[in-house]
Amino acid sequence: MIISVERAKELIQIPESWTVEKISMKLKAIEQTIRKYTNNNFQDTAYRVTADIVGGLFLCTEGDVRFAIGDTVQVSESGYNAGLYTVASVDELSFTTEEDVSGEISVLVTKVKYGEDVIDCALNLLEWDIKHRDKIGVKSETLSRHSVTYEDSASMFNGYPKGILNAVDLHRKARF
Repeated sequence: MIISVERAKELIQIPESWTVEKISMKLKAIEQTIRKYTNNNFQDTAYRVTADIVGGLFLCTEGDVRFAIGDTVQVSESGYNAGLYTVASVDELSFTTEEDVSGEISVLVTKVKYGEDVIDCALNLLEWDIKHRDKIGVKSETLSRHSVTYEDSASMFNGYPKGILNAVDLHRKARF
């Protein structure tokens, strides 16, 4: 995950009514939005291993795991476990994730690392979600003679304002 739920709660005001599951879901959606907007996987290829999945345990064939608890890893070259996972436990030859995985031989696991600017953008998007999601689509509203102007879709990306997402423009990669 781009930032832990606990850290997000420390940094921004999140409504008491939001459960940990809802915050986690929102952060994962924001992470996917940023990755899609930038066309960047944010992979740190210096932290890449080949692993076999046995009973939910990633067994590394190279030996040196080099992941830490809480790290986000991307599983690729996989038939049905491809995606992002959060490391839950680590030892020299193996690690587990918070999410369930099925047995599979030879998957590629790469650490995902986000810069502080990307994390700040994610927090800004979460704050925007909290404060403005219920007003989505309305650009301006006048009470006298009741006039409503709606937001054009060109200024939005995946339901978020491009103005906030512009903070990660330096990380954008060309799409082919």
